[in-house]
Amino acid sequence: MTSRDVGGRTVVEVDGEVDVSTADALRECVIDLLDRERTDLVVDLGGVTFMDSTGLGVLVGSLKKVRLLGGRLQLVISTERVEQLFRITALLPVFTVHGTVEEALTDDGSVA
Repeated sequence: MTSRDVGGRTVVEVDGEVDVSTADALRECVIDLLDRERTDLVVDLGGVTFMDSTGLGVLVGSLKKVRLLGGRLQLVISTERVEQLFRITALLPVFTVHGTVEEALTDDGSVA
């Protein structure tokens, strides 16, 4: 997991498995960013090969924390496997989802 600042936003790149044994690293990364007042987050799940309910819970919890701080959390889902997971758990409409990091970075949050 890595993060990089792009203007006022922070891109968090997540790779590998996000499950009960690794989800704490994602949670801690988000908490650290929020502690540094980085509240406009783009979480890139393009490198995720597996995610369980613990990983989903970390993302939902992170979304709530970011929103409480007046921020924004967007997801980049570029694989069918991860998209299907969000679809069957009915979480797809809960998040702002993009197919690429570039799309997320150009999304200004306005409603068309």
